Amino acid sequence: MPALPDIRAFAQRLERLDAQMASPDFFSDARRAATLSREHQMLSRLMELHGQFVRLEKDLSENRGLARDEAGDAELRALAQSEIPEIEARLEQLYREILVLMVPPDPSDSRNTIMEIRAGTGGDEASLFAGDLLRMYTRYAERQGWRVERMSASESEAGGFKEVAFLITGEDVYKRLKFESGVHRVQRVPVTEASGRIHTSAATVAVLPEAEEVDVHIDPAELEITVARASGPGGQGVNTTDSAVQILHKPTGMIVKCADERSQLKNKAKALTVLRSRLLERREQEERQKYAAHRKSQVGSGDRSERIRTYNFPQGRLTDHRINLTLYSLEDAVDGDLDPVLDALGDADMKERIEALTRQPTSA
Repeated sequence: MPALPDIRAFAQRLERLDAQMASPDFFSDARRAATLSREHQMLSRLMELHGQFVRLEKDLSENRGLARDEAGDAELRALAQSEIPEIEARLEQLYREILVLMVPPDPSDSRNTIMEIRAGTGGDEASLFAGDLLRMYTRYAERQGWRVERMSASESEAGGFKEVAFLITGEDVYKRLKFESGVHRVQRVPVTEASGRIHTSAATVAVLPEAEEVDVHIDPAELEITVARASGPGGQGVNTTDSAVQILHKPTGMIVKCADERSQLKNKAKALTVLRSRLLERREQEERQKYAAHRKSQVGSGDRSERIRTYNFPQGRLTDHRINLTLYSLEDAVDGDLDPVLDALGDADMKERIEALTRQPTSA
């Protein structure tokens, strides 16, 4: 078993948090206090387990010494030898638990999430698949007790979506869904296919941690905002006023459109929320790419051009290509039972992070 990474930085961070939490104004910012309290709890647990690990290492060394001492008491020697496997097993367990706690958390894990789904290759079938993905994530969110709010949508004539964006709010939303970014491919017989031939289509999913104004500064002078009459089915109030909003962020060329609300102000607010989240995701993607240079693979690369998953309906098969996972429970997955694949992706990412951590300097 390799030595543990250096614990001193974690101990120093815990000392700093102790000092901050003792300050009279610590709870003046409730959100910050909650975040730091969770970190303090994690670090306290880490130091507790590390202390147990050090004591058990000492016990193991003493037991091995007694077991080798042929001049000592035979009964004591046998007892020491019998305790060694149990101590070794407990050390292995503590080693894994400590490494998991030492892995730096993604600062966005606790954020709400904006998901954007766009139809790719495949025409009408791709737009129908985009609608299927929307329903899949909506049903998964319902299972988790999360709330889903439509931000913007462009429907296709076939009944699906050319593109759709929605906000999911709840506990650890981004932590669960961040690995969904990329190209999702579907293989099935389209409803419009008379000959029964299997078609392959695709849709692109982007997962953006919701950004707040304090996270991303947007200079109003860098925005070009235009309004227009929202399009929609005849007779709906949504298309009787100039409520649709389009925002162009000049420095990046990003364009966000929102027309779901009857209020121009609400559409503008939603569009700005999406824009901030895209800019935050862009910044974090740059950071991930720097980090990824030291990793063998990228389970959570967030690369939207990467084909990550195939949904094969004739075989009832779901395959995630990043971790070579194949499940024959496609019907359950598209009905919102995504935990098996999301759990596997989280485990694979944690394994990579632990491997990177164990290559760092060990404790003195």
